[in-house]
Amino acid sequence: MPKAPEDIIRDEIRAMSGYRVPDATGMVKLDAMENPYHLPPELQAEIARIVETTALNRYPDSGAARLKVRLREVMEIPAGADVLVGNGSDEFIQTLMLSVARPGACVLVLEPSFIMFRLIATFCGVRFIGVPLKPDFTVDIEGVLAAVAEHQPPLIFIVFPNNPTGNLFDVETIARIIEAAPGIVVLDEAYHAFAGQSFMPRLQDFPNLLVMRTLSKLGLAGLRLGVLAGARAWLQHVDKVRLPYNVNVLTQLIAEKVLQHQDVLARQAAAIKAERARLFDELEHIPGVRPFPSDANFILFRIVGASEVFAGLKRRGVLIKNLHETHPALAHCLRVTVGTPDENSRFLGALKETVNAG
Repeated sequence: MPKAPEDIIRDEIRAMSGYRVPDATGMVKLDAMENPYHLPPELQAEIARIVETTALNRYPDSGAARLKVRLREVMEIPAGADVLVGNGSDEFIQTLMLSVARPGACVLVLEPSFIMFRLIATFCGVRFIGVPLKPDFTVDIEGVLAAVAEHQPPLIFIVFPNNPTGNLFDVETIARIIEAAPGIVVLDEAYHAFAGQSFMPRLQDFPNLLVMRTLSKLGLAGLRLGVLAGARAWLQHVDKVRLPYNVNVLTQLIAEKVLQHQDVLARQAAAIKAERARLFDELEHIPGVRPFPSDANFILFRIVGASEVFAGLKRRGVLIKNLHETHPALAHCLRVTVGTPDENSRFLGALKETVNAG
């Protein structure tokens, strides 16, 4: 007789709540840090021609050689660094954790941060060490260095700018962490296009540094393409854990084509930054709302009764992210993605109505 799931599935997996993506049908969708703009019609037509002529009966290039050439150029990856491509950043988080998952191994993360770090650590059987940020969301460097000395983590993740707080950490503080780390430090630069700062040029300064990027926030979330750059001494082993053909042929070809039009992506990023400034200013003038400065494409804000406000926004057709009760530092916090001017205006109108109705 077959055993029951509780006899087969690991206890920690059964105890988990899986990552849930809410249905946004018919709503202003401002919950997932997506670029709200479509590609221009002429570029969409070029992509359609690529899809028409692609040999879908063949496996993709497992090494994505042509795409890597384009990525090196566009992301200004140093000549001495190696490059891997993956199925979004999530795959790299998992591959890296699996690569270091000796018995008793841990991963260290500055919290609050991207929820998938904790979830994937559980999947991989790696102990998770969360070091709290200060109340103003800056790095508690003494706390981090003490945790590094105590736990000797083989892997540290730092999001730069941070998600969900939106702020860039002090560059020299991050450098101190990299220098103190006994293993790999991964800088997750998912929001690089909106920040203006990067550790990519410093890869050669720190042999244990890896820089992780994604095209999702640039407007290609549907392609699921992540990029990992760093010393070959590390990536040659991480690459062994990568599944073959992990990046499909359409993702490779479409990403290569879109990256030939950097001007389009740059204009869209500039529009998002301009709207970010407007959105922040408007939020500051709503009674009871405290927005936090952001270098990303979203804004975190605190408001009393966050869950009730979140529900009120949904009733008015606007979906954002409720972070209340996800981490002690995020009490009464909501996060809104910067959308188009119209989407942002609709959000602001719905927020004012909700606040006034309360």
